[in-house]
Amino acid sequence: MPATIHRFRAAVLLIGFLAFSATAAHAQRKPPAAKLDAALSASIRAGQADTAQVIIRTTPNGTIGLTNALAAGGHQIVRVHSIINAITARVPVQALEGLSRNPFVEHISTDATVKASQTSSTTSTLRGTLGLTAQSLTGIGVVVAVIDSGLAPSAEFDNRIIGFYDFTHNNGRSAPASDEYGHGTHVAGLIAGNGTQSGNLYRGVAPNARLVGFKVLDENGAGTTSDVINAIEYITRHNDHLGVDIINLSLGHPIFEAAATDPLVQAVEAAVAQGIVVVASAGNYGVSPVTGLPGYAGILSPGNAPSAITVGAEKSFDTNNRTDDRVAVYSSRGPTWYDATAKPDLVAPGHGLVAAAATSSTLYVNNPSIRVGDSYMRLSGTSMAAAVVTGTAALVIRAHRLQFPSADPLTPNAVKAILQYTALTVRDDQGAPYDVLTQGAGSVNAAGAIDLASHIDASQPLASSWLTSVLNPWTTIDNQTLPWVNTVVWGDASSDGPVLSYSEIAWTTNIVWGSNIVWGSNIVWGSNIVWGSNIVWGSNIVWGNALIGASDGSATSWGQAAGDSSLTAWGSLDGSTASNGLVLTAP
Repeated sequence: MPATIHRFRAAVLLIGFLAFSATAAHAQRKPPAAKLDAALSASIRAGQADTAQVIIRTTPNGTIGLTNALAAGGHQIVRVHSIINAITARVPVQALEGLSRNPFVEHISTDATVKASQTSSTTSTLRGTLGLTAQSLTGIGVVVAVIDSGLAPSAEFDNRIIGFYDFTHNNGRSAPASDEYGHGTHVAGLIAGNGTQSGNLYRGVAPNARLVGFKVLDENGAGTTSDVINAIEYITRHNDHLGVDIINLSLGHPIFEAAATDPLVQAVEAAVAQGIVVVASAGNYGVSPVTGLPGYAGILSPGNAPSAITVGAEKSFDTNNRTDDRVAVYSSRGPTWYDATAKPDLVAPGHGLVAAAATSSTLYVNNPSIRVGDSYMRLSGTSMAAAVVTGTAALVIRAHRLQFPSADPLTPNAVKAILQYTALTVRDDQGAPYDVLTQGAGSVNAAGAIDLASHIDASQPLASSWLTSVLNPWTTIDNQTLPWVNTVVWGDASSDGPVLSYSEIAWTTNIVWGSNIVWGSNIVWGSNIVWGSNIVWGSNIVWGNALIGASDGSATSWGQAAGDSSLTAWGSLDGSTASNGLVLTAP
């Protein structure tokens, strides 16, 4: 890498660190506009007179003071989220700017509608393409929390649903398991369905894993961000008896703000900091609405959470052979909006997957074409791909526990690294590898991930060898020997070589995913984006000059993305951008 680029990036990192430090130390001095997300800013400029449900992040120890201020102003307090020092409240839009001046207010965000997204399509294999056999591990003893539309009991889950909590009707209290929409049951089936109603044909990835259901989406597959945060907080508060190892979030909303202020992202980060693996869907916004071609920057929140394992979808074309796999055109590509972080982390089979159905649900009843027999249905999307990776993560955790029962557990960072390191490269129709913003490190390789996890002794001290024996970095699937990518894509960074050979601080719980490693000098993201000391966006930016599902009349730039503030910006949202996508303008 040229020395000038090293100096440039060092300066950017220093400037970013100083800016962050100043913000943290003097949050109350931020101008009001800086405390409002894009959607709320747009609502104020539009002169909306209605009341908005918002999530208000407070300064440390500021929750009580803000609660009193809201009550004094006659504003309804809906929920308190201690996990992120926040309050959900209903406030008139025109009062938000004044509220943002309150010294207890850190940031105000939309209580955005989160949705599950899926579509119907043809069937495909699952376990075979992952390299799993009837003799593979089944995830016994691993606990997965599915935060979704619910979970309908069936023979697919026998007695492995060990808890169910309804945040749509019962304020998170324990309730009989149910699923009016059907999305959550399908996701759970991909993770842990036992296939008993299909003679094991539609068996999930970890068919003996235990499940805890958290209902946050209604009969139409929609819910609020605050309910999702409440569910995550419930898990972190009660995990001594729940024992959740992995959270699956096959849902999301458009990114309205940087990850550092996004309430849902912060809840995810808090869960990961407690040692819980979080898997999130990338989103199904991979096609530019202007050009109809594959487009970039369509990742949804919480897929922009740095520590989450963010998953895109690939098509396996009903074969176990991996060479014919392709990334699904609808799968959201990176980088993340605002932060320009490289996402997704992985792709996984997500197209035309068959799993358990909630047979009285909206999806099943209203869409006869997706039914498979009397107990299953077929869906596609990154929601399904995330479920596949969640199931694989359960097998990784089980493999490590089985081999090293007295060792320290694998951290979420280590699980992510194992999944990426053993991933398989996905190539397009011309035989060229998809770029990193499209496929992440590559396609999940369950058999390889199990193999690597079985050879890592996480109890070894730092800088000591983790690997207990020499390990061949390849996996045989469908009689083909496929090399692992041997790469970890880390936020805004990449590392090649035997990065998992040693127990390093990178795999502990205290490292920030995305720091301390820099890209080489010649990283090119496909034909549309060149990433280096300057950023050039091509014609295929998914969000164009507006948010997905929102508009903004401002001419404010969207911050910097890995570039000097005097050189690059994200462009404006005032509709003045050129027809070929975002224009880079000096702020």
